Amino acid sequence: MTGVLIRLFVKDSENVKDPEVRGIYGTLAGIVGIVCNIILCVAKMFVGLVSGSVSITADALNNLTDATSSIVTLIGFQLSKKPADEDHPFGHARFEYLSGLAVAAMILIIGFQLAKSSIEKILNPTDVNFTRALAIVMVVSIFGKLWLFIFNKKIAKKISSATISATADDARNDVITTTSVLVGIVIAEIIGINLDGYIGIVVSLFIFISGINTAKETISPLLGAPPDEELVKLISDSMLQYDSRILGIHDLMVHDYGPGQRFASVHAEIDRNQDVMIAHELLDNIERMFFEEHKIQMVIHYDPVVTDDEELNEMKAVVLGEIKEIDEKFKIHDFRMVKGNEHTNLIFDMVIPRSYEGKQLEIKAMLDKKLSEYEHKYYTVITFDFESFNMM
Repeated sequence: MTGVLIRLFVKDSENVKDPEVRGIYGTLAGIVGIVCNIILCVAKMFVGLVSGSVSITADALNNLTDATSSIVTLIGFQLSKKPADEDHPFGHARFEYLSGLAVAAMILIIGFQLAKSSIEKILNPTDVNFTRALAIVMVVSIFGKLWLFIFNKKIAKKISSATISATADDARNDVITTTSVLVGIVIAEIIGINLDGYIGIVVSLFIFISGINTAKETISPLLGAPPDEELVKLISDSMLQYDSRILGIHDLMVHDYGPGQRFASVHAEIDRNQDVMIAHELLDNIERMFFEEHKIQMVIHYDPVVTDDEELNEMKAVVLGEIKEIDEKFKIHDFRMVKGNEHTNLIFDMVIPRSYEGKQLEIKAMLDKKLSEYEHKYYTVITFDFESFNMM
């Protein structure tokens, strides 16, 4: 069914990097969610009022909230497609994140309301009238929401959307909620124990925790989360495999202004003997490639490196070996050597994990002690960077 809907409504469905195609996917997910949830809400509300079950009525309201969430998702995707303007030069793609945050807020609200209704039901229990219509509506709802979960998960994975993934998780919550309600009603019918309110409490806690997790996932990119490892690997592999004259890269930074609006900067190491104009053309070509193939606005800084100095290469290997003994995660780049009459300065950047914050002087002292064993005097001039700003 999912494949059929995609074929019918999404043209060029495999070109998910195109913001227009991505927007159509979001629109489809929103419309399908609205239609399904309104139908389920009406059916459950009728059955809930007839049977007197607070958990079914709450479940119906949950579907109404889900329909509203789908509307928010739909609006978010439409707004995210707006082009850049003077007030927003990086576009409006972060509207998708904001809509995801709104969905998370709605999940938390429905969890709170369900908990409140369940407590009232525990304090003032009433019998639930079990009917065939009730059972049919609940079973249909379970399978309907299960399909909606699978549908949204497939689309979320296809276009890498945290917002639609949150909507899918909400549908999964509904499957658990409705199943729990149905089980409680069946138990009450068979052994006469009314668990309606207690099941509602358990389900509300599950929904509340899910809402918190969803909020974390959508807030993270808004606060400036680091790029995922797949993107870092993509950039690294693409650059190093593009041309053998790229000897190494470092200081990769990615700025996420929403899906399809990513900007990145990186330093590329090229032999200092390479013609500057040729090196410049090479980096221009790589920047163009990233935009055309990956929709990433890339800025590459040219770092000329010395490759034909035996002493420099030897000392770089020595320093790298010594720091690896301290921690395998340590890295160095921009290694330079400035010779004087009495000593030589080894100047470089060292990348360390955030856990070593405040221990920079200690690390330098350990390295200087090792280098003092050499006949020639070497002094280190180190600029410490953290891994979060130097992912390469």
